[in-house]
Formats: sequence, C-alpha cells, structure tokens
Amino acid sequence: MDFGHIRVEAGPLTRVTLARPAVRNAMSDVTLRELASAFRMVAADASIRLVVVSGEGRDFCSGADIAWMKKSGGLPPQEGKADARLLAQALQAVDECPVPVVVAAQGNVFGGGLGLVAACDIALLADDAKMSFSECRLGILPAVISCWVLPKIGAANARRYYLTGEVFTAADAVNMGLAHESVPSTELPGAAQAVAANILKCGPNAVRAVKELLPKLASLEMPRRVDLTVETLVRLRSSAEGQEGLAAFLEKRAPSWIR
Repeated sequence: MDFGHIRVEAGPLTRVTLARPAVRNAMSDVTLRELASAFRMVAADASIRLVVVSGEGRDFCSGADIAWMKKSGGLPPQEGKADARLLAQALQAVDECPVPVVVAAQGNVFGGGLGLVAACDIALLADDAKMSFSECRLGILPAVISCWVLPKIGAANARRYYLTGEVFTAADAVNMGLAHESVPSTELPGAAQAVAANILKCGPNAVRAVKELLPKLASLEMPRRVDLTVETLVRLRSSAEGQEGLAAFLEKRAPSWIR
C-alpha cells in the first residue's frame, strides 16, 4: 500500500515513520487514516515481531494540522463526530497492535503527538524534547487523546498540564509516567534499536500473549485474573515455543527464534 504522510518499512522489525517534516509531522485526516491502515496491516501479518515509530526531521509531531482542524470545525455535527473519531481509530489501532510498539520521539511533541506516544507500549524521548498539551491555547481541549494519556499520567498531572498548556520536558514526561526513558538526542535511534533487540530475544508467541493478556487483567476480579493467567501459562508452557525456550535454557544455547 502506498502512503503519502507516513513511511512504512515492513519486516520482522517494522518501522513506521511520520514523514511530513515540512509541517513538523502535523497530523491531518490523511495521516490518521494512514496510521490506522498501517497498524491494521501489521496486525494481519504474523511475521512481524515489533514496530518502531519515529518522526522524520527535527520534530516528532507538532500535533494536529491546524488547517484540517479549522476545516473540521465547520462540518455538520454527524460529520464532525466521524472526523473526530479518526484520531481514536488511529490510536486504537496502535494500542491494539498485537506486537510491541516502541516510539522514539524527538523535538516538539504536542497534542495528538502525545496521544500517539501514550498509545505505544514503550516510549523513549530525546532528553531535549519539548512537550505540551497545547489544545486549550487553541480554544479546544485534549479530548480523544485522554483515553490513552490519562491512564499514563493520572488526573493530577492532567489538571496541571491540560489546564495550563505549558511546555514540559522529557524528564517531566518520564516522571509522570508518559514515557519510560529519556536519552541524548544523538542516542535516540540506538536506544530504540536496543529495546527492539531485547524484544527480539523473547519468544514471538509469548510476546503476543503478553500484549493480549495485560489489557484483560485490569477489568477482571481477582479469581478470574488467576484463572486467566493460569490458563495462559499452561497453554504457553506446553506449546512448541515454550518447550523450545525451556530446553534452550537447560542446554545453555540460544532458542530457535534468535538468529
């Protein structure tokens, strides 16, 4: 599939790059449709083991394309709702991707760009990155992205950074749980590659099982949590991959999925 706003390099390690540096990778309706399509494509390919998301140029993502947002504001209510759902559909496709999604973000990471960071499994930031929930300064609000941002940062942090629109640092983002780590900008690609290398050392089916299991656990009462975890463990432990991993450990060799 051809994309105009993003670049996709498919493989066991698939790379998805926001590719409109001239507009600081601002998200439009086209960008969001392409992101959703790319991650649905990943979900349908059993050979893919992880995705690394990045942004081309100085900035990862400056937020929504203002021209698109202004145009969307003039739509009839039903069309406006469908248009607003494009962001939710894109972030949901990232969040529900069956393999790990690692994001490496640099420069400005504003608005919807922070929603994309929050939807990924593992988030790395350049230590000089600048972030802002800038929507209120535009007379709108951080709405759709809150479905993914709030579970990461909590209501207290949202009250401060949503209501002020102030710029905060990579260190602030790590402290509030929005990102896992910040590194010097020159080391960001290498840090993402190191995370990817560690994921590739793990059993592919085991990794997919973890991604499927984690969101289910939060909504279950304890007895059902125990049942589900036991069922999942027994299934994986008796699988060909599980048996190979345990045998490789005992025989002090690399398992077959490490090439």
